[in-house]
Amino acid sequence: MHISEGVLSAPVLAAGASLSAAGVALGLKKTPYEKIPQVGLFSSAFFVASLIHVPLGPTSVHLVLNGLVGLILGWAAFPAILVGLLLQALLFQFGGITTLGVNTFDMAFPALLSFWIFGPLVRSESQRVALLGAFLAGALAILSAGLLVASALSLTGEAFRYAAKAVVLAHLPVMGVEGILTAFSVAFLRKVRPEMLGGSR
Repeated sequence: MHISEGVLSAPVLAAGASLSAAGVALGLKKTPYEKIPQVGLFSSAFFVASLIHVPLGPTSVHLVLNGLVGLILGWAAFPAILVGLLLQALLFQFGGITTLGVNTFDMAFPALLSFWIFGPLVRSESQRVALLGAFLAGALAILSAGLLVASALSLTGEAFRYAAKAVVLAHLPVMGVEGILTAFSVAFLRKVRPEMLGGSR
C-alpha cells in the first residue's frame, strides 16, 4: 500500500510529512527507554510482512500488520512504521523518500486508532471480547489505511480517482486476512506475554 515517487502533489506531500513528523515526535516522547527493543521487534515484523507485493498502479497490495503494531506499541507505532518504510524505500524501492511522510501517516495513524479504539477490548478479561477486538483492529486498520491512501491520491488530482477506488477495493480481502492474523497474535500474546498488550499511553 505504498504510494510511489512522483505521484502526489506538493501540498499533499507537505501535509503528510508534517503530520508524520508530529506523530513520530510524540511517539518518541511517549516511548520509555525499556520499550525500544519491543519497538524494534515490531518494526521488523512490519518490514517483513510488507515485502511480498502485488503491484496495482501507483500502489500495491500486501500484508501490513499495522493494526497489530498499533495494539502493541500505541504512539510508538509512528517511529516503528517510519523505520520500516524507510528501509523498504532504501533497500527495495517500495514507496519513496519524498512520499515517506504520507506513507507513514497512512499506515501509522490507523495503527494508533486501533490502539485507542480496540486496545481496551484486547485487554478485556473475556477471551472472546479480546479476540473480537483484535480482529476488528487488524481489519479496520487496513480499511482506514486504504481510505487514507485513496484520499491522498484523490486530493492530488482527478486522474487518480480510479486508482484511489481500486486501492480500497483491492484491500477488502486483505482486511479479513489481517484481522485473523491479528486475532491469532493477540491470543498467543495473552497466553505468553500479556503485559505486551498494554501499549505506550
